[in-house]
Amino acid sequence: MSTRRKLNIIIPIVVLTFIGAYAKHRLIDNKQLPEGRLQDKAMKEISGISASGINPAIYYVHNDSGDTCRFFAINADGKLKSTIYYQADRSANGVYDCEDIAVGPGPFKGKSYIYLADIGDNSATRRYVTINRVEESNSWSKDSIAHAVQAPLYVKYPKGARDAEALMVDPIEKLLYIVTKRYDSVEVYTTPLNFKAKDTVTLKFQTRLFFSGIKPFKWITAADISKKGDQILVKSYEKVYYWQRKNGEHVWQTLQRKPEEPPYKPEKQGEAIGFTFDGKGYYTTSEGVYSPIYYYPTPPH
Repeated sequence: MSTRRKLNIIIPIVVLTFIGAYAKHRLIDNKQLPEGRLQDKAMKEISGISASGINPAIYYVHNDSGDTCRFFAINADGKLKSTIYYQADRSANGVYDCEDIAVGPGPFKGKSYIYLADIGDNSATRRYVTINRVEESNSWSKDSIAHAVQAPLYVKYPKGARDAEALMVDPIEKLLYIVTKRYDSVEVYTTPLNFKAKDTVTLKFQTRLFFSGIKPFKWITAADISKKGDQILVKSYEKVYYWQRKNGEHVWQTLQRKPEEPPYKPEKQGEAIGFTFDGKGYYTTSEGVYSPIYYYPTPPH
């Protein structure tokens, strides 16, 4: 075979290989590059993220245990827009270990509410845990400092204390969902959204879930339900699990089906996951000063 003919064969192969590698870098590898980064030192131990229910450009995040009663409004790039404080409920000893955040409906139609899950309990010794509900405000996208009034819900487990880091709001059936963190299998509990401030409730056990893997990497650290209620995410330290909810299906029934496992770049202490406002993608972030924010598209359906 002549040299010219060899070159006519080799050059197109090299070009196609280069194009393929470039396309992989742009379309696949870049999905695991940070979309943004938390841009304020105050956000040093982020444990939850949730999209605003009234402003598509805003997301809410909060620190883990040891912080004051506050959470943050940021944009998708991680720029701090507002710090929102709420008064500690002394009858419940204020915030003990806030582990997740969710946004959804509440007691008044047409309004959006934030639910802060003070549900961490490493030693499983708390008599009850607390979920604080705060009505969302449009001003939080531009006020650097804001104050809110919370309505606490005191929550008990039916068979003793549990440690949990994952809270979800089901906008269809108007339920709060808690997924526990530890042990070989985790438990799923619910309670109605329509509660009065300082109510005490006992959660309803719904199901038990098993996720393969090695402890503690398989422990569940976050969860979210899309604004339409049709998609569900559950996150461990090393994986993301995704479900498409069927019409008429309870969330806890959906979770019993085999999930998809979309791509996920493991983070150093990844404890936050949340859908975008339109449900077409989701963000993850982790503990640590200036932590990266990663974006992933939701699986096609």
